[in-house]
Amino acid sequence: MARTLREMQTEVDAYIGQFREGYFSPMTLVVRLAEELGELAREVNHQFGEKPKKPDEPEGSIALELGDLMFVITCLANRLNIDLDQAFTAVMDKFQTRDRDRWTRV
Repeated sequence: MARTLREMQTEVDAYIGQFREGYFSPMTLVVRLAEELGELAREVNHQFGEKPKKPDEPEGSIALELGDLMFVITCLANRLNIDLDQAFTAVMDKFQTRDRDRWTRV
């Protein structure tokens, strides 16, 4: 099921809202983001890099690791009241203006 960024933020907020503890602090969320990025790096390294997994290690999923990153990014955005739709639009505008001639077009 495809979701917009707004729907994703709403769904994550509803999930976190059912717990008394609520969102972690921004610092903790950034640390969790770094942790999840490390897990993604490990999976990419195992699948495409020079350090394959040992035969007894379970197969991982790059897709699930990306999903974990999206969840934590969404938590951080919600905690800081950042609209990811607006943030993404601003970033794409930056790339389409500042970097429009940086690479060779096909």
